[in-house]
Amino acid sequence: MKAIITNSYGGPEALTLADRPDPKVGPDSVLVRVRAAGVNPVDWKVVAGALDPMMDAYFPLTPGWDVAGVVAAVGVDATEFAVGDEVIGYVRKDAIQHGTYAELVAAPVRTLARRPAALSWQQAAGLPLAGLTAYQSIRRVGLRHGETVLVHAASGGVGSLAVQIAVAEGARVIGTAGERNHAFLHSLGAEPVVYGPGLAERVRELAPDGVDAALDFVGGGVVAVSQEVLKDRSRVASIADGEVTARGGHMVWVRPDSADLTALAALADAGQLTVPVEATFPLSGAADAFRLSQGGHVRGKIVLEVS
Repeated sequence: MKAIITNSYGGPEALTLADRPDPKVGPDSVLVRVRAAGVNPVDWKVVAGALDPMMDAYFPLTPGWDVAGVVAAVGVDATEFAVGDEVIGYVRKDAIQHGTYAELVAAPVRTLARRPAALSWQQAAGLPLAGLTAYQSIRRVGLRHGETVLVHAASGGVGSLAVQIAVAEGARVIGTAGERNHAFLHSLGAEPVVYGPGLAERVRELAPDGVDAALDFVGGGVVAVSQEVLKDRSRVASIADGEVTARGGHMVWVRPDSADLTALAALADAGQLTVPVEATFPLSGAADAFRLSQGGHVRGKIVLEVS
């Protein structure tokens, strides 16, 4: 098969398209013929070595954890799926080596769900990691119907999905973004505010009594700002601020979860969740996809089209 590999930690220039052996399929896994693979900031951080202190990596390394594709073979005890099933997955394993930037990927069934028919292959590939991050962050702060949630970086890949999930659950959403993205946030059902100095005051203008929960998808000290406007300072979750736990909030590191992914697919098929795709690249363009992601101003998702 063809796959993107790197033989050492490095930047986008370390990525090359190479021939690799087809994956072996374990007893509780299936072989997925990849149609599209989502690109996430964690992917270029993996290639740069940022996750080396917490996860073993083996070279040559193929990056990528998001996938949408068709089941090509099943393991001897992988009864959940059959050949020909269309699936999506957040295929994070215990070690980093055999990622989803490839024509074939062996995926444990615990990482997969059936592809929502309402989403294109590109949209489906962009859903798993970002969608699960948003979904699990919302669960962590215990957001309920009728409550108000403040979403930081609301127009980004994770934030735009969090907005839609919260709206679908009957919450009021205030979302931070640059002015160029305010119309986009309105279209998702959020009330936009400009990020930066004075944010707490601007949020107070929209919610004089404060907000019930806050989600930090950007870092940079917004947890502290959130706690200025939170009714309960503990109801803040962050994926980007290591100090959030010390401040009484919740750190979220997304987990593969088939049931959660199935719930997201159901929202998509119900017309309550879509995946904005900013750009697509061929598999051979993975380095350019990394560079775009590293720029930090992407609205929605970046996706590799594989087949």
